[in-house]
Amino acid sequence: MPGMGRIRYGNRGNRSYVCPMTLTIPFDNSYARLPDGFFARQAPEPVRAPALIAFNTDLARLLNISPGEAQEMAQAFSGNHLPEGADPLAQLYSGHQFGHYNPQLGDGRAVLLGETVGADGVRRDIQLKGSGRTPFSRQGDGRAWLGPVLREYVVSEAMHGLGLPTTRALAAVETGETVLREGPMPGAVLTRVAQSHLRVGTFQVFASRGQTDSLRRLTEYALHRHYPEADGPMGLLRAVRDAQAALIAGWMSVGFIHGVMNTDNCSVAGETIDYGPCAFMDSYHPNTVYSSIDRMGRYAYSNQPEIAVWNIAQLATALIQQMDDKDAAVEEATEIVHAMPDLMQRHWLDRFRAKIGLTSAEQDDLQLISDLLARMAQNQADFTNTFRALGTETARDQFTDPQAFDAWEDGWKARLQREASALSVMAAANPAYIPRNHRVEQMIQAAVQGDFTPFHRLNKVLAAPYQEQAGCSDLARPPSEAEVVHATFCGT
Repeated sequence: MPGMGRIRYGNRGNRSYVCPMTLTIPFDNSYARLPDGFFARQAPEPVRAPALIAFNTDLARLLNISPGEAQEMAQAFSGNHLPEGADPLAQLYSGHQFGHYNPQLGDGRAVLLGETVGADGVRRDIQLKGSGRTPFSRQGDGRAWLGPVLREYVVSEAMHGLGLPTTRALAAVETGETVLREGPMPGAVLTRVAQSHLRVGTFQVFASRGQTDSLRRLTEYALHRHYPEADGPMGLLRAVRDAQAALIAGWMSVGFIHGVMNTDNCSVAGETIDYGPCAFMDSYHPNTVYSSIDRMGRYAYSNQPEIAVWNIAQLATALIQQMDDKDAAVEEATEIVHAMPDLMQRHWLDRFRAKIGLTSAEQDDLQLISDLLARMAQNQADFTNTFRALGTETARDQFTDPQAFDAWEDGWKARLQREASALSVMAAANPAYIPRNHRVEQMIQAAVQGDFTPFHRLNKVLAAPYQEQAGCSDLARPPSEAEVVHATFCGT
């Protein structure tokens, strides 16, 4: 059976052969059966000396993957050896990058090995990121260095721990090779898992080329894979809108800033995808930007809902191209997109009500929440720790002027008198731990020196972010002035 008992070595000239293995991946590929114009068939490029850094056994169990020996998995998840049943390819897409349309992007440093159907019945992609050049690499080397690989592993798994839809990390492997960025860096490969890698930009590329047959085929595929209850292009648009609205509200509730909300980074499945210059806020301010490439603040924290609507509008524009009655399609799509801000606001209110202990809805709740956020911004209050401390004596200590909190607290306590279980609601909505930027940077620096202890510690603690964990108070502490991370980088 596919994926059982053998491993096929990658291309070495015209030679290919198999040998016994214990790692088994039950591939069941569907995207590879689409026409060739959707992708380029591409094997990963071999690396010199792969060594396994991490393997996510819990995720492997969900995917029905049986792990093998460490070196065997290093060979497979570096791309040196292809497990039987893999059908490697690089996907085609385009996208708006900071508002400017790029007509062709595609997987320039990633290869989709194939898909599995998990123990939960969900189909997921298994992709190698940093696995070498593809036809879509343009001037890039197709590689990744260790820092961004470990960042994405930690942050994507932390996002999963926070309960938000996200791509996940199955494995990280050192390559034994050097990657040139600002200087020579150690190379690495990430194995990423997603419900799919379909993006808004996947639809845009066919729409922009006038390839309506391919656009229709892609729409049918996306509906069948992700939203079988939806009907037609406008049904798909509505479903993706709903998924993205819920996702963005979730980001806002944990202080997450994606950093590159380009349409090629907007997942049709409604998952957080592409953890480049992402960050979680320390001190709250709505205009916070970390990404070194976001010089105009397009993707600032407070702009994320507006950008999500813009992205869905681009999906609408693409989907309309396949419709026979375009005037009617434009009218329906406009209605769907225009409904998104109110939908996001409802999700946002639900999440922030929970963060201050409310389960019922009252008219003045929005003002109560907004007032707290305004006072936090004015007083440099830590976003995560302020909400986590609500109901304790330490909440006011987060404010440069504690009386600013006191003035808000009186109204909040009056509102809580009409609630029965505020403390448990807040504990479930407010994490004690997030992947703080300074800890992530310290983890990367340690790993570059060969010490992966901070990496493994972060992963362990962030797997249960809502639970207080003994000996981990340092991971909840905001950065000192000397530790503050002012900018995060893409790493490509």
